[in-house]
Amino acid sequence: MYRLRRRVFKERLDWTVSVSGDVELDVYDILSPTYLLVMTGAGKVAGSVRLLPTTGANMLADTFAILLGGEQPPCSERILESSRFCVDTELVFALNENGLNRVTFMLFAAMIEAGQAAGAEKIVTVTDTRMERVLRRAGWPLARIAEPQRLGETMALAGYLDGSDKSLAVMYRQAGIAGPVLVEPMAVRAVA
Repeated sequence: MYRLRRRVFKERLDWTVSVSGDVELDVYDILSPTYLLVMTGAGKVAGSVRLLPTTGANMLADTFAILLGGEQPPCSERILESSRFCVDTELVFALNENGLNRVTFMLFAAMIEAGQAAGAEKIVTVTDTRMERVLRRAGWPLARIAEPQRLGETMALAGYLDGSDKSLAVMYRQAGIAGPVLVEPMAVRAVA
């Protein structure tokens, strides 16, 4: 997962991220986040995303507060933060009619499932305008908190994703599956 993150965020997107050898890690990885992984039949990581409670340290509140447009950062047991969403496009080729791959939809469904298991109604995320378009095409539009801001070479923004059963049903349909994707549902812990 950390190797995939390096390939995606450092090598492909050229973001300013911390790398060590062939892996990408940051300070939020030491906070015991929940990681959601999609694995291939050969045991390779095809995609991953990290979830943190917004009741503790998180990227939006502590690193990218500029993207809040003067609003207070979310701090609620009903809101999780997702970050480091990535898919290994070298492993995953099959695209559906909207140009997105099944792994993307499985990760989106897993995010909603994990959020629901933790009692969350929404997921907040920091992303770029490219990923905002992907979310819209996927049928899971981002509700912007504020207008995008230039961060280095990236037009970044923060927003909320709906964690409802309706959104989950859309992700299942897009992934071509009937039900849950989490093999071992784990509660995302709240930090006081």
